[in-house]
Amino acid sequence: MNRYDLVIVGSGAAGLAAALYAGRYKMKTLVVEGAFGGETATAGSIENYPGIQKIDGYEFMKAMKGQAAALGVEFEDGWVEKVEKEGECFRVLTKGREFRAATVILAIGSRRRHLGLAREEELTGRGVHYCWTCDGPLYGGKTVAMVGGGDSSVKGVNFLAEYANKVYLIVRDKKVRAEPVNEERMKGLGDKVEVILETEVQELRGEKKLEKLLLSRPHKGLNELPLDAVFIEIGFDPDTRIADQLGIKTDEKKYLLANNMMETSLPGVFAAGDGTNHFGRFKQDITAAALGAVAATSAYEYLASHPEACRDSQKTSQ
Repeated sequence: MNRYDLVIVGSGAAGLAAALYAGRYKMKTLVVEGAFGGETATAGSIENYPGIQKIDGYEFMKAMKGQAAALGVEFEDGWVEKVEKEGECFRVLTKGREFRAATVILAIGSRRRHLGLAREEELTGRGVHYCWTCDGPLYGGKTVAMVGGGDSSVKGVNFLAEYANKVYLIVRDKKVRAEPVNEERMKGLGDKVEVILETEVQELRGEKKLEKLLLSRPHKGLNELPLDAVFIEIGFDPDTRIADQLGIKTDEKKYLLANNMMETSLPGVFAAGDGTNHFGRFKQDITAAALGAVAATSAYEYLASHPEACRDSQKTSQ
C-alpha cells in the first residue's frame, strides 16, 4: 500500500504551488494530476504573474511541476475517483490504484459552464469548443464567435483574431467586463472583431457540424449568425464530487468552505484554488498559488500536531 503524508488532488497553479511547499517541508507527497496544469495550461500567454514578463501557460505549469519534482514530490497521471476517511487515514482511489494519506489538499478547481442548449454535446468538437488556445488555430481564415463578456472571453477574442478572418463577441450584458489592457487590444483589431451586446445564443444549428447560431435578438436585421465555430467562455462551476463524498461543507454556490488557513470542515482535508471562493470571483494564478502555499503549510502543521495520523506514512518526519 502506498502511503503518503499528503496527497494533492489537482495539478493547476494551486496544486503545484502546494506541492512545492510540501516538498520544501520534506513531506512525502503525491500529486494526482487530473488534467495537467488545470485551466492555466490552456490559457495561452500569461502576462500578469509577478516576476515573469510573459510565458505560455503550459510552459508555466511545467516549470512549477519541475520545481516540485526536484524536491522529491511524486506525480500520478490520471484522475481521483473517490476519497474516503478510514480511521486516521484517507483512502485516495484512482482507476486501478489506491493510496493512503494522512492529509489531503483538494485543488480540484472548477468545471467550464456550458450553454445548456440542445445538440451542444453532439456538436462539441464539431464547431462547438471550450478551449480557444487548443482549437482556435484550427479556424485559420474562418469566421468564429466567442460567447461571454469577461476578461477571459476578450483574451480569447484577441487570440482567435490571430487566425480567424472574423471574430464575433456575443455578450448578454450591456457592456464588456475585461481588464482595460485586454479590451484596448481588442478594440485595436478594428473591423476584424465585432461585439454583439445584450444578446444570447438560443440555438445551435447545423447538420454534421455547426453552421450558424440563432440569436435572441436580430443582428443587422437577422437572428441567424452564420459561422464556422463558436467558443464558449461563460465561467465555471466548482467541482464538488469529492467534497460531497467526504461530507465537506460548501457555500450556497457549492464552493468549498475553508478558513484563512484553508482548513475545511473535515480535519486533515484542506482546500486551495478555484474550487474555493476565498477571493470571491477574483480567480487568478497568483491567488491560486497563494492558497496552495497556505494549504500545504496547514497540512504540515496538522501532521506536526497529529503524529499518529496514518502513522505508517510518517517516513519523512524522522
